Amino acid sequence: MKLYSDEELAQILDREIFHQISQIIDKLGVDGYVVGGYVRDIFLERPCNDIDVVIVSEHPSDWEEGCGIKVARALAKSLGRKAHLSVFKSFGTAQVKTNTGLEIEFVGARKESYSHDSRKPVIENGTLEDDQNRRDFTINAMAICLNGSRFGELVDPFNGLADLEDGIIATPLEPGITFSDDPLRMMRCIRFATQLNFQIEPETFDALERMADRIKIVSNERIEVELNKIMMAPHPSIGLEYLQRSGLLQMILPEVAALDIVEKRNGRAHKNNFYHTLEVLENVCRDDNNQTSRASNCSTAGPQPEEATLLSTVSSPLWLRWAALLHDIGKTKSKRWDPLAGWTFHNHNSIGAKMVPEIFRRLKMPLGGEMRYVQKLVDLHMRPIAIADEEVTDSAVRRLLNDAGDDIDDLMRLCEADITSKNQIRKSQFLENFRIVREKLDDLKEKDYKRLLQPVIDGNEIMEMFHLKPSREVGTLKQYLKDAVLDNRVPNEREPLMRLLLEKAREMGLA
Repeated sequence: MKLYSDEELAQILDREIFHQISQIIDKLGVDGYVVGGYVRDIFLERPCNDIDVVIVSEHPSDWEEGCGIKVARALAKSLGRKAHLSVFKSFGTAQVKTNTGLEIEFVGARKESYSHDSRKPVIENGTLEDDQNRRDFTINAMAICLNGSRFGELVDPFNGLADLEDGIIATPLEPGITFSDDPLRMMRCIRFATQLNFQIEPETFDALERMADRIKIVSNERIEVELNKIMMAPHPSIGLEYLQRSGLLQMILPEVAALDIVEKRNGRAHKNNFYHTLEVLENVCRDDNNQTSRASNCSTAGPQPEEATLLSTVSSPLWLRWAALLHDIGKTKSKRWDPLAGWTFHNHNSIGAKMVPEIFRRLKMPLGGEMRYVQKLVDLHMRPIAIADEEVTDSAVRRLLNDAGDDIDDLMRLCEADITSKNQIRKSQFLENFRIVREKLDDLKEKDYKRLLQPVIDGNEIMEMFHLKPSREVGTLKQYLKDAVLDNRVPNEREPLMRLLLEKAREMGLA
């Protein structure tokens, strides 16, 4: 972070676009201020292309169309073909996009009032003070004047600059009012704390705990956006712990919140699977952050809070992080006490995999390849560990590669991240065995594993040979040949597989 005087801020804003806005607002006789994230990120020394401008007018005639819209129209006209204007009259806002990638949103200064059961405010024209009062956090309530006579002057009524310097998230007004007006701000509060690695001011956190159930009036689509931004921060465990401590996680992801328990019986306790999950997630993120650092040598501040675009493809780190977060959710349902073995969690991977679709549906997340990817990794995450816990056989590795397919590398990353044992000898043994598993996987991939692992005799040929329709018998014969190939009992060649097929068919009474 860097502090600037008003004169230095004027130099930072010494850009053609700001001078054009300045000339327009002076000509129209209104006041204009850059506000919000753009101002915050100037002091954080982070790039930002999204600019919010508040226009203040004392002329009633400006309020009819909206003084922000009026300035936006004038700027778009001034820029000509270099800009595209979008007007949202019902919201009193307008956006100008330039051909250089800048997005400037204009709105008239306003004050808002809310009913208890809605996030949609009643809006009235207001002063700059009214507009700053309605902002979510002090660090987002700073404004810089664009009028010629005061160009670069910082207006900071809530000491947002001091909070930015101290690394504090606090609300401009009493936090209960801020969160009650718009409960999504509770998620944004934790998201900013996570992305910026800031502390939440105690009074503000108390309000989070007190008002957590207000999140129920917020749509799951909006919650998902904020949750994914938390997940894509350099250290998402910061936000997830805040969500858990505040009670919000129980409202949003009860399956994960339920892991935060330790039971003890006969002097034997199991680990806290919530904090284990956070450790696994951090291990996965450490790899992502190292790769990002090596690739771009960019700031560790992470994605920009307002403008980060989350990748929706399966290859995005987002979905591997989700797999890490959900990998043990089946433990709550599978937990059993065995007098000899102690606490057990048998089949928690398959139970957890069955829980994934409902979570994705509830949070309005994509139900296609992304969901299936997370479900697969949750389901398979115990397989490499089971292999590494014993002698690493070719057969087991071939089966693993067959089932994981193109997601094998991500599965191995998840499983290596899952080794959080404090027993260094056992941890070293697992990691060494994982190294052997990876060597065998690399060897198989070099030999074109897709061709090697799929029997050359397929289901269509089996049906034709034995005059069968699609049926259980066909599936049994296909699986028998596949098992033989995976176990390396016969080479994946036509002649030995045909002998095996005829032998099995006779045994089933088909030949």
